[in-house]
Amino acid sequence: MDNPKDTHDKKEEMPHASQEKIITLSEAEYKKLLEGVAKAKEHDDRLLRLQADFENARKRVEKQALDFAKYANEGIILELLLVLDDLERTVSAAEKKNTSPETFLKGIEMILAHLYEMLKEHGLKPVEAIGKQFDPHTCEALMQVESDMPEGTVIEDLQKGYFLNDRVIRTAKVKVSKKPDVGTAQCAVPTKG
Repeated sequence: MDNPKDTHDKKEEMPHASQEKIITLSEAEYKKLLEGVAKAKEHDDRLLRLQADFENARKRVEKQALDFAKYANEGIILELLLVLDDLERTVSAAEKKNTSPETFLKGIEMILAHLYEMLKEHGLKPVEAIGKQFDPHTCEALMQVESDMPEGTVIEDLQKGYFLNDRVIRTAKVKVSKKPDVGTAQCAVPTKG
């Protein structure tokens, strides 16, 4: 027969999964453990609230960004409506045929000046390229023409380019000078006749 002590040792070596260990704690240790559990629950609740607050803030920022993108141009649109009103009045006056061509042209020039000034106030300025060396950052060369000017000089704007503040939003379409071809240069040669 087995020794009872041996049987007891075997149970300790192989504890069953359903077997719970009983641990003895002092009252102070037990209170400290309960405090830790309460703090962990408090931290867990706080974390959940912070996650909910963060999610709400993220949704609010997304909505604000969508609204901003949707209505960002409202101010400039309102200013453009003033230009549109001026153009409609000018067309209406021209249709009544009681306006001379000079007066009509003067009205269009005033509207154009108003539009340029409004765009300037919003940071738009033209690319000044004529007479300057070609710059591929601000210009797009569409043609090269023989010229007496130094090679690579912009000699004509085919379409204006524009900066918005310091960024090029549209490059200028330009004609650029090149040296005359030596083989095709024509010379007047005196002839005896």
